[in-house]
Amino acid sequence: MKIIDKAVIRLILFYRKYISPLKKPCCRFYPTCSQYAISAVKKYGAFKGGFLAVKRILRCNPLFKGGYDPLK
Repeated sequence: MKIIDKAVIRLILFYRKYISPLKKPCCRFYPTCSQYAISAVKKYGAFKGGFLAVKRILRCNPLFKGGYDPLK
């Protein structure tokens, strides 16, 4: 795993530990968007994994159904 991948994962973990608890639970998907992002970065690297994570986060709104959405 590259240094940039580790840095992105650490940012996501920071978000999960310090920022996410300040918000009400509202994730529409399983696994959660942050867990999906970590899996995507581990599998595809920081750039493609980050792109997939951003696409997923943009779908996390009332216009999309949500539900089980695994990393492909």
